[in-house]
Amino acid sequence: MKKKIGVLAAAALAVSVAVIPSAKAAETVTIYGGFGGDQAAGFQAELDSFGAANGIDIKYTQLNSFDTDIRVKVKAGQSPDIAMWPQPGGLLEYSSVLEPLSGIVDLPAIQKTLVPGWDTLAAKGGKIYGLPVSANVKSLVWYNPANFKAAGLSVPKTDADLTKLVNTIKAKKLGFPWCVGIESGGATGWAATDWLEEYVLRFGGVTQYNNWWKGKVAFNSPLVTKAGNKVAEVMLTKGNVNGGGKSIAATSFGNTAALFDTGKNKCFLMRQGSFITDFFPDAIKAEYKANNFSKVGVFKLPTPAGATDAVLGGGDLAAAFSDSAATKKVMGFILSDKLGQNGMLAKYPSYLSAHKTFPSSLYANPITKSIAQVLAGAKAFGFDGSDLSPAIVNATEWKELTNWIAGKKTMKQAFAAIDASWAKA
Repeated sequence: MKKKIGVLAAAALAVSVAVIPSAKAAETVTIYGGFGGDQAAGFQAELDSFGAANGIDIKYTQLNSFDTDIRVKVKAGQSPDIAMWPQPGGLLEYSSVLEPLSGIVDLPAIQKTLVPGWDTLAAKGGKIYGLPVSANVKSLVWYNPANFKAAGLSVPKTDADLTKLVNTIKAKKLGFPWCVGIESGGATGWAATDWLEEYVLRFGGVTQYNNWWKGKVAFNSPLVTKAGNKVAEVMLTKGNVNGGGKSIAATSFGNTAALFDTGKNKCFLMRQGSFITDFFPDAIKAEYKANNFSKVGVFKLPTPAGATDAVLGGGDLAAAFSDSAATKKVMGFILSDKLGQNGMLAKYPSYLSAHKTFPSSLYANPITKSIAQVLAGAKAFGFDGSDLSPAIVNATEWKELTNWIAGKKTMKQAFAAIDASWAKA
């Protein structure tokens, strides 16, 4: 009997010894987001470095259709520890199951280092649920310096100069002035919202712009109609864009980098956010990473005379489903100005921090540095309005602006449909 007890004791000891390593194993933190490619690789590299120093295994996973996929995950009880939304409005839909950041990080300290306008984007009921991990500037026009030089063209400094440039490109039959595409799978139309927001922000100023995305200024108001007419001037004027409105609606926003083409159908200008570098042709992307800018140039979208000189932007905001000690540490890191300082820019040169305290010397890419200066020096800043609106309004805007540009509806009809969607919000 003693022998049997001894064997059982030995077995019990073996089991207890076997579980000791798992007790000391690194804690795991899961993060879901919508971005992939070089940005995801750079982000994961920073997470790996931070995790190794803090005994945490941090795994980032891209959800290809983020809005839909995160909803499915949450409903199925498969929420990650942390998720990152490109739309603050979408983030706030989950406020009932998210942790207020005041209990997760040193909120005042983080808010203090952010560029003004970014600190209260995801607020509800007096609580902050999300803050940015990355930023992007959308008020940018990309061009190919080599094409400009060959055609004798100059970078415009004013909106009047821009209009003159467009007319010159058409008159000389050099190609198409604008590269525009708004197709994006289930999110088709978001690129059109950026165009409209550029001019609502500039014609209306920050206050009216914010009232607009909050539903206090109608789409069919004089202000938004004026902005819509400006967008139509660019997109729907004959000869401005290859194929016109129908082509715009069917062309992927990522394929608009045709401006790098040297063929007869090349286009010369592309208004798109700082993240578009992810979609450059491979050869151009390689040159860009090597700081060869012979085929890549950028300038701030000129402001119409008498309008507000503003900058439109967006970004990814992180929120926490968990309040574990490991999650708190990771959130403290990714919401700080430390994110991006340990390898991110080497893999993803277009990364922009939303923190005014982020060392500008780390932006080795001169174009990224100039874009960061546009953001930091903005006289007026507006966050992507459709991303701040309720999800139903956002989705309706994508759909109806696409219908308008494709010629399926008039601008007035499309705007009326968007206004009506607020009743469902």
